[in-house]
Amino acid sequence: MTPREQRNERLALKLTKNLERRHYQVHYCKRSEDIINKVKELIPEGSTVSWGGSMSIRDSGVTRMLKAGNYQVFDRDDVTSAEDKLRIYRKAFECDYYLASVNAMSEDGLLVNIDGNGNRVAAITWGPAHVILVVGLNKVCQDLDAAVKRARSEAAPVNMARFDFPTPCQADGTCHNCLSRDSICNYISIQRMSHPAGRHIVILTDEELGY
Repeated sequence: MTPREQRNERLALKLTKNLERRHYQVHYCKRSEDIINKVKELIPEGSTVSWGGSMSIRDSGVTRMLKAGNYQVFDRDDVTSAEDKLRIYRKAFECDYYLASVNAMSEDGLLVNIDGNGNRVAAITWGPAHVILVVGLNKVCQDLDAAVKRARSEAAPVNMARFDFPTPCQADGTCHNCLSRDSICNYISIQRMSHPAGRHIVILTDEELGY
C-alpha cells in the first residue's frame, strides 16, 4: 500500500465516523468499479432514478450502468428543449433515487454545494426518497471555510469553463464574487446532517472524480 493509499484509508475512516454521527449512510469504495457495484447493491431494479450535472457520477461510469440496466432513468442530457429539461428537473423530486456529488466536504462532515439554477441543491435537500452522493477524497477540505473556498475558487471556474459561460472566473480561473447573470454561484448550500436519518448515502472514493 502506498503512502497516499494509507492516508486515504485513514481519512475515509475519520470521515465515515463524522458522517455517521450526522446520520448519513457511508460506504468507502477505492475504485470506480467498486462504486458501480455498490450503486447496483443500493438501487433496486425498476427504481426511478435521476441526477444533476455531476461529473463525478459520469466519470465513475455509474450513469452508463444505470441507463443500460433495468431502471427508469430521467436524464436531462437525453432532451434538448428547455421545456423538457425543466420537466426532468421537476420529475427528479418524485424519483426513488437521485445521484449527485458535492463541490466540497469538510473533515468534520459538512457538505458544500454551489448551483446556478438551484435544481441540484433543491433535490439533494428535499424530494427524492434517497440521495446517493459520490465523493472523491480530493474534495475533502480541512474545515467549512476551506470547503466554501474550494467550491467557489476551484469547482466554479472549472464548471464555468465546461459550460463556456462568459463569467469573470471563466476568463481567468479565479473567483471575483461576481454578480454575472451567468454565475454558477447563485445558490450555496451547507448541509449539516442527513434528514430523515439515512436518506443521504455517501460513497467515498480514492478516485479523483469531478471538479
